[in-house]
Amino acid sequence: MSRATGKVNLLDVARRAGVSLATASRVLNGSARNVGEDLQQRVRSAAEQLNYSPSAPAQAMARGGTNVVGLVVPDISDPYFSTTAASIMRVAEPHELIIALSSTQRRVEREAEYVAALRRQRARGVILVGSRTTNARHEDELRAELETFIASGGRVAAISQQQLPADTVVIENRAGARDLAETLAGLGYRRFAVLAGPSDLVTARDRVAGFRQGLKRSGVSLDTNDVITGEFTRDGGYDAAVELLDRDRDVECVFAVNDVMAVGAIAAFRDRDLRLPEDIAVAGFDDIVSLRDIWPPLTTVRIPLERLGEEALGFILDEQPSDRPRARRFRGEVIVRASTPRLS
Repeated sequence: MSRATGKVNLLDVARRAGVSLATASRVLNGSARNVGEDLQQRVRSAAEQLNYSPSAPAQAMARGGTNVVGLVVPDISDPYFSTTAASIMRVAEPHELIIALSSTQRRVEREAEYVAALRRQRARGVILVGSRTTNARHEDELRAELETFIASGGRVAAISQQQLPADTVVIENRAGARDLAETLAGLGYRRFAVLAGPSDLVTARDRVAGFRQGLKRSGVSLDTNDVITGEFTRDGGYDAAVELLDRDRDVECVFAVNDVMAVGAIAAFRDRDLRLPEDIAVAGFDDIVSLRDIWPPLTTVRIPLERLGEEALGFILDEQPSDRPRARRFRGEVIVRASTPRLS
């Protein structure tokens, strides 16, 4: 029995036809050139059975009728996100795309709100940049909004963990942190502390877990008391470093799970009259551009930040999208600098 017109959405059609939401959108919103005849027939049959009628805005979006791509980041003042955003804008320009930049101010619940707003504005696509959260409710809300956006004909990409219904640029955080730990252990360090970032961010958790694994492989243990959480910011790194010093732990080397936290930690150590790297060594993760002005030069895990943005926008522009979400992975490169000299 068919359902009444107006009460059926594209997700209902996809489920009835046994296809993905993206496939159903391509067939019914006017961009079915990469969908086989059998799947097209299944989708159209399901739509007829359910009395589904595609919306004009959805069809316009699916045909590339709009030139706006939304870009949602946690914090535009963070060099990691500003560098990524700049690369996306650079690639977008020759395609005459307008990049609408939004910052959640590190409030994860805002992601779903921004996606909903972009859908109402008939944006062609949306790119989400930033770690996924362990908060199931927020992730479910975001996933639902993304499915609605896709159903309306939009395209979605993410620079994140592969946990969303979207093509994703994935940074291999665990592997990079593991490589860093093994490198530092190879330089002679044995007593470590970690400035771990927020405990509800998957990126922070993965980097801590990878670092711990790398130390274990090198025969080095990491005490629970030497892992300190803090905000994913310069001030978060400063406060976490102060807490570490107040605990009076015997530490040779500090790993901050991102570079901006490492910058804050370096400031805190200097405020406590510690010499770097003679009294304490520091390492980070990301290799943000502002590290050029840090002394001593920071050991870190280099991520090709500009490539991340290029690949994400490439997913949006791809004229032959996949029926299933794709992933392109990047593994960081350990860059040893003067902040972690070899111990004699």
